[in-house]
Amino acid sequence: MKFSQFIKKWLYDIDGYYANFKAIGKEGDFYTSVSVSKFFGGAIANYLISLIDKKELSKSVDIFEIGAHKGYLLADIIEFIYTLRPELLNSVTFNIIEPFEALQKVQKEYFKSSFGEAIKLNHFNSLKDIRSKEGFVISNEIFDAFPCELIYKDKMAYVENFNIDFLNMDSFTKDISKKYGIYKGEVSLGFEKFAKDLYEAFDSCLFLSFDYGDLEIRNDFSIRVYTEHKVYPLFDKELDLRKAFKKSDITYDVNFSHLIDAFVEAGFKKESFKTQLVALVDFGILDLLEIVKNKKGFNAYLREANKVKTLIHPAMMGERFKMVSFKK
Repeated sequence: MKFSQFIKKWLYDIDGYYANFKAIGKEGDFYTSVSVSKFFGGAIANYLISLIDKKELSKSVDIFEIGAHKGYLLADIIEFIYTLRPELLNSVTFNIIEPFEALQKVQKEYFKSSFGEAIKLNHFNSLKDIRSKEGFVISNEIFDAFPCELIYKDKMAYVENFNIDFLNMDSFTKDISKKYGIYKGEVSLGFEKFAKDLYEAFDSCLFLSFDYGDLEIRNDFSIRVYTEHKVYPLFDKELDLRKAFKKSDITYDVNFSHLIDAFVEAGFKKESFKTQLVALVDFGILDLLEIVKNKKGFNAYLREANKVKTLIHPAMMGERFKMVSFKK
């Protein structure tokens, strides 16, 4: 089978890695910005409020998260809206796009334990189920989990009995690799369809997404497996592919040039492309820390500042992670 089919089974089969709840953080296979600090969601909430204040979004905007895991990010956004502009909770809506029933259940339980009956959470199985006049749509680390082909020179990867061989390349993969000058690395599948479905789901929409990757092509394999906070390149001899299959996370760096082109071709306008450091500072994350210092004291400020440092320090997540936003 093509490598893209293999990774799709790995992550999205009924018994795949993402089909059921997995711990993130110290107990899990990997960390995300959401698991590092609530202020990641807080900065997004602050940015959302600023857009409403500038009348770039209405007070009745539909807020969506795609790829919400347990729902921590959306819940953090809600907490900060409650702190900064509580009256908005009566006018905006909160929504998660989640295809897996098991994860929908986990998200509902988490929201109930966090907010009781105060917040109504709506679920949608896919973008095709949505018809919204106005959306503010967020995602964190979803594009690095899209199925991909692996290419080397003029060949692409196929998997049989957990052995990877490079054979003839199909026409789509050949076209994308030629367009972006890729002769060794990953070619993502599904960017075009995702962008088209998102465009059709909303009359107007601001979509922003955080992920790791670059505009430039490295021409090397970035694909890797995370298991218990250890990282193994896919072709590492120490990695037992059969054992890792569906049990560990597999991911790769996003080709943001390909992603941006897919969204522009679907009809979106690219709003911005920034490092996570620049984006979160622009969103007001440092202002939120000042609020903590003024209201809760220096020790509370220091605790949160150390977590935020991981999000924005150039040597940590600040430069490696990027934020891209698109507008319809």
